Amino acid sequence: MNDLIQQLIKQNYLKTPRIIQAFQKINRQDFLLSNQQGNAEKNYPLPIGFGQTISQPATVAFMIELLQPQIGDNVLDIGSGSGWATSLLAEIVGSAGKVWAIELISELKEFGETNTEKYNFITNKRATFVCKNGVDGLEKNAPFNCIHIAAATVKIPQALLEQLAIGGRLVVPIGGVGAQDLVLVTKIDKDKYQRKHFPGFTFVPLIDK
Repeated sequence: MNDLIQQLIKQNYLKTPRIIQAFQKINRQDFLLSNQQGNAEKNYPLPIGFGQTISQPATVAFMIELLQPQIGDNVLDIGSGSGWATSLLAEIVGSAGKVWAIELISELKEFGETNTEKYNFITNKRATFVCKNGVDGLEKNAPFNCIHIAAATVKIPQALLEQLAIGGRLVVPIGGVGAQDLVLVTKIDKDKYQRKHFPGFTFVPLIDK
């Protein structure tokens, strides 16, 4: 894994010391299916079943760097899948922080939860997994300092914008089938948002059921 991390640092995907430390500690291999274990260091998405993937490491690094989670932050992770990003975020926010992970597919929710518990993040309540529709967020646990959405949508759900704390950041792939933009949304005030677009990404769609 160290070779991959050095590659991500060299290519400027990983920059922040605390985020780099999380990537060094939370091993991607722990979040893969058994038949994909040998591909942990490969910088591309890998299947985790049910038509879903564990994202390309460069993309995960880029998204988390955009979010800039801090110690003690309250974080929402939508489309948690394998649990890798959830665990990275849980490591970054520390014992004073909390990550709420939403996964619509029940089998993947259990898969991600099992993987995340390899780092005791479930036992110590640093991460909690919920099986539900991600577009509604988790109003009772809001506001969130960071919202990480690992599936593409054509429009950011209003509920998620409302659940973002003032000063908080949300990162989401926006677009239809094929190439999407990663969009960083910063909440300036109650109804005021700043957006930055980063083109050239591809994600599975966010399912609204």
